[in-house]
Amino acid sequence: MGFLDNLFNMADKKELKKFNKIVDTIDSLEPKFESMSDKELKNMTNVFKETLSNGASIDDVLPEAFAVVREASKRVLGMRHYRVQLIGGIVLHQGRIAEMKTGEGKTLVATAPVYLNALTGKGVHVVTVNDYLAKRDKEQMAKLYEFLGMTVGVIVHGQNSKVRREQYECDITYGTNNEYGFDYLKDNMVIHKEQMVQRELNYAIVDEVDSILIDEARTPLIISGPGDKSTHLYSDANTFVLTLKEDDYEVDEKQKAVSLTDSGIQKSEVYFNVENITDISHTELYHHINQALKAHKIMKRDVDYVPKDGEIVIVDEFTGRLMFGRRYSEGLHQAIEAKEGLKIQRESKTLATVTFQNYFRMYNKLSGMTGTAKTEEEELKAIYRMDVVQIPTNKPILRLDLADSVYKNERGKFNAVVEDIIERHQVKQPILVGTVSIEKSELLSQLLKRRGVKHEVLNAKHHDKEAEIIAQAGRLGSVTIATNMAGRGTDIVLGGNPVFLTKKEMKKLGYDEITINKVDSPIDGLPIEGNEELHKARKEYENLHEKYKKQTEQEQDEVIKAGGLAIIGTERHESRRIDNQLRGRAGRQGDPGSSRFYIGLDDDLMRLFGSERISGMVEKIGLEEDMPIEHKILTKSIEGAQKKVEGKNFGIRKHVLQYDDVMNKQREIIYAERRRVLQGENLQEQIQGMIKSIIEKTANLYTGEAEFNVDGFKDHLYHLFMPKGSIEIPDMVKLKLDEIVEKTYDIAMKMYNGKEDRIGSERMREVERVILLQAVDSHWMDHIDAMDQLRQGIGLRAIGQQDPVVAYKMEGFDMFDEMTQHIQEDTIKYLFNITVEEPVERKQVIDVDNLSANGSEESQNKTVRKDEHIGRNDDCPCGSGKKYKKCCGK
Repeated sequence: MGFLDNLFNMADKKELKKFNKIVDTIDSLEPKFESMSDKELKNMTNVFKETLSNGASIDDVLPEAFAVVREASKRVLGMRHYRVQLIGGIVLHQGRIAEMKTGEGKTLVATAPVYLNALTGKGVHVVTVNDYLAKRDKEQMAKLYEFLGMTVGVIVHGQNSKVRREQYECDITYGTNNEYGFDYLKDNMVIHKEQMVQRELNYAIVDEVDSILIDEARTPLIISGPGDKSTHLYSDANTFVLTLKEDDYEVDEKQKAVSLTDSGIQKSEVYFNVENITDISHTELYHHINQALKAHKIMKRDVDYVPKDGEIVIVDEFTGRLMFGRRYSEGLHQAIEAKEGLKIQRESKTLATVTFQNYFRMYNKLSGMTGTAKTEEEELKAIYRMDVVQIPTNKPILRLDLADSVYKNERGKFNAVVEDIIERHQVKQPILVGTVSIEKSELLSQLLKRRGVKHEVLNAKHHDKEAEIIAQAGRLGSVTIATNMAGRGTDIVLGGNPVFLTKKEMKKLGYDEITINKVDSPIDGLPIEGNEELHKARKEYENLHEKYKKQTEQEQDEVIKAGGLAIIGTERHESRRIDNQLRGRAGRQGDPGSSRFYIGLDDDLMRLFGSERISGMVEKIGLEEDMPIEHKILTKSIEGAQKKVEGKNFGIRKHVLQYDDVMNKQREIIYAERRRVLQGENLQEQIQGMIKSIIEKTANLYTGEAEFNVDGFKDHLYHLFMPKGSIEIPDMVKLKLDEIVEKTYDIAMKMYNGKEDRIGSERMREVERVILLQAVDSHWMDHIDAMDQLRQGIGLRAIGQQDPVVAYKMEGFDMFDEMTQHIQEDTIKYLFNITVEEPVERKQVIDVDNLSANGSEESQNKTVRKDEHIGRNDDCPCGSGKKYKKCCGK
């Protein structure tokens, strides 16, 4: 079978033919654009925009636009798109996922579809996994886009609203999934449209699409504020858990769950002096005990979290990065704080939330690129309606993927890993070792230190040096230990990457960071004339660049002779995709390389999900600790275990989405209502409809089997919004229900119109907007928190043979209905009772500008974002002694 036959099925080959025809057209246009001057080439952007304004579609201009980008890239970046990169660009433009192997230049692939879609003027978002990549990709590609007359922005943590708005106004904006998601939530919490930062969600290209749309999709994005609960229960529960013995609780590692046994329940009842700990009145106490148990028996220090500067910082399961500012929800974070003896923070209250699935499905067009997505195509199709197209590599892959080496236990496995590293290190072959946790990376580091092997460790504790360490993993004789996929998106060049070396050397020469950044700036026409110091620095930089370029080229030859980059996996990840990503770090652009995974039968994956038949077979053979086994049954068993976990994780993500779909419909209604207010729409008709609706509902309430309860009807409306004694309707008891409603409505409308006559129509419309916005925000935030509480307890319905999701939908609908009723009642009540002496001003329920911009991610446990603001039940900062909601927050 040929190379392409191995990569593609028949459907892929058919598509590839179509793509090749388009690329042939792009190639045929190359001489035309090559002959243009820079000015003529730049002007093509105006030509395309005019063509589009005359009714052409962006598909019509695709070949020419792609050809223009390729020519501009050659002139500005010194890089010419390969045919396969143009194919990748076409796939992205079509709103699909381009699967391209590591080192195929995905950053350049995106430039053509980004430029093409930016021509519409509606904005294009490029989504990356972290701030470093957002800034790096923006800096690298801005030259190209700016040459073609496009504006380019970047959204990173720490920017204020004004800066963010400017970045979003650009034709092209780079940023992370967290930043985009939180800006969407914050935009729906502001009180003036000028405070909003995002435009319409038009077109997004998601880099490392599997990481963002799959790995992080188990986590809802949450903005939260401090709640009202005290913290003593956490320390009490923690002290109690320390008294338990192994038979007092059961641990389910597969589900990451833990629970008290009968003996544990009895001990808890004695310890806390309660009759029945499982009684509904003790739900909160029982929950705290379970979270304390989970903190001690499930959550591992240096695996799930690290204590740092007096705080518990979560470790990202997939990248090994520290996730500052993010907290586990449902009291788990506080339970870990108690376990580690740190100050226990208050629990938080959910103020706004959205899942990545529902956020990204709001884009008019969504596409993505990654090295590994085919194994998750079913999920990507089901949730995002995006299929995966595998793009052939520019050069054949020469990497040698060796069979897994399986050992009886972890000690035997790590001994073998160390021996393999030493053997390869003797011939100076660069080695990248992948581990699944900080704990394992440090264990391996200790073993290598004992054997005198110099190496670099890249885990969450060395987050700042991530890109630099990974970039140099291809240097001759280097040994790099990396947690999972840390450094993803950074190219490992055989022989080393001169960019980082240059900066390092310039620091040695005594230049400060500002000067280095200036001379290392890729922008042409740098103003260095008249600045001798800068001129000298630039010269040094150019000399060093040449020197190291030659050095890395020479080193590259030696690395190739040594076998290229060797990838060693110390454990199979629960997802085949993550393993493939690690493998894909070697063998870029036809480079030689190898990969091998070492597995212990006591690894978490094998122990929890592997076949019992395997361990039985190993026991029969009487396998020794240092004896490796390689067998097809083992390989199938490992893959089977991974498929099991992938299926389970897909189930979790689907489950999260099912619940959020309920909230999503409600969120769309509320956010649409807010937008109407912010856009300054005339709400008069809607307000009048509210008045009529309240009167109708009240009338129905007091219509019994006997006669109409006139007094009850009047008193109810007096209590809601009408002045006492205002409903004077002769012989009301004899009237029909619709007549009562009509006559009462007429009385209310006279008052309404009278108020408008006094304050003027324009002012009345703004008063209506102010009051409605305040009512919506206040009730919506309480509703979100109530839905969150419902979600946490709804799982118990399964015990009564009721589907929890169905129960959540039904009760959620009733709660939403009740909330909208309260919004209407409050709006009309305040409108009828307000005396407008001073100019009315909109009041912020939440101080959006002071919300931090950290993300919210997790593995199995939902985490929340830590945002400080004055809680509704906090003491008012004005010093009145009242609660904030009863005073200045009213």
